Amino acid sequence: MVKWHGLHLADKYLTKAEGYSKKYINLLSLFTQKIKPTFSKVGKLSFLHSTFEAFESFLFVPNRVTRKGAHIRDANDLKRVMTVVILALMPTLLFGMWNTGYQHFLSTGTHVGFLAVCWYGFLKVIPLVIVSYAVGLGIEFASAQIRGHEVNEGFLVTGMLIPLIMPVDVPLWMLAISVAFAVIIGKEVFGGTGMNIWNPALLARAFLFFAYPSHISGGTVWIAGLTKGVGVVDGFSGATPLANAAAGIDIPSLQQLFMGLIPGSVGETSTLAILLGAALLIFTGIASWKIMLSCVVGALGVGFLVNGVAINPYMELPAYYHLLLGGFAFGTVFMATDPVTAAQTEMGKWIYGFLIGAVAVTIRVFNPGYPEGMMLAILLMNTFAPLIDHYVVQVSIRRRVQRVQLIVSK
Repeated sequence: MVKWHGLHLADKYLTKAEGYSKKYINLLSLFTQKIKPTFSKVGKLSFLHSTFEAFESFLFVPNRVTRKGAHIRDANDLKRVMTVVILALMPTLLFGMWNTGYQHFLSTGTHVGFLAVCWYGFLKVIPLVIVSYAVGLGIEFASAQIRGHEVNEGFLVTGMLIPLIMPVDVPLWMLAISVAFAVIIGKEVFGGTGMNIWNPALLARAFLFFAYPSHISGGTVWIAGLTKGVGVVDGFSGATPLANAAAGIDIPSLQQLFMGLIPGSVGETSTLAILLGAALLIFTGIASWKIMLSCVVGALGVGFLVNGVAINPYMELPAYYHLLLGGFAFGTVFMATDPVTAAQTEMGKWIYGFLIGAVAVTIRVFNPGYPEGMMLAILLMNTFAPLIDHYVVQVSIRRRVQRVQLIVSK
């Protein structure tokens, strides 16, 4: 009876909460419709039409449908797809915040509670997210207003990806410049979302790598606010797991690498958190499992090959370690599968993913001075993705012609 009474009360309060939420949503909808004419193309604030449309379609599902011709009626749209990707990134973001605090207090020898660790990490990571979105969306909105176009939705994901692939101690002004470069040069000059040939988030990382290599070389540990000697410095210089692997010394265990209990970029350390996001992306059909699997196969193939002809410590590293080190897992799941910059044909996806994994490990083992490799591998394959699709289509056409000729000859 007590259990039934408790469930009855819970259901009662849940019903009230749903009623209040519907009420406020209806009020917000009415307010939006009331001010909409002001932002229309003939209204007083017509120059902000694109901005208003972006916020309206973000809050509510658009009620526009096609009136003629072939079309697909679906409640889903690009903003909702981007929202699913954001949800898939949440495990890596939350773990990255915790790991930032954990690495800081571990390095200082300070013992604090779980909440204190999370709070410290939150205060260090959230500014990166704010700067990324503020700069990126600011440029997106300005570009849309100048062109008179709708605001592109693509930066909803890019704005989250960029902080996750950056070191936590990167100066915010450097991050802002990197984001601006990625959005302007990587997207807007090509026409916006869906027209870019390189992954914008990786372009931001590449810009930081080449413009300010001392802050993201892959050879130093990024631990926020570490006390070293006298005073507090922005980061602690030491060897990363990648640098240790290249030198063949002090490599973390497989369990540490899988769980992510190591220093590194905010969202790239925990393979477990990344796999949770991968499961959601594969389940919803947003990301290609073929690209993910072929990336792994390519990395293992080259890894096992160089194990047999090892001439440096990195070549002696077991092939499966490459899947857990650095940004390989994160790049495989969230970067290589970008539907805009990846190969589009089914066979092309297998080739594209295989080459990313193979090139990433090749760069690692033959160039120990740059122990990461995944970023350059993906950007390189972004460049060749259209060529891969072209040859896949041409091979398919030739095969069809040969089949027709064979049937005619018979």
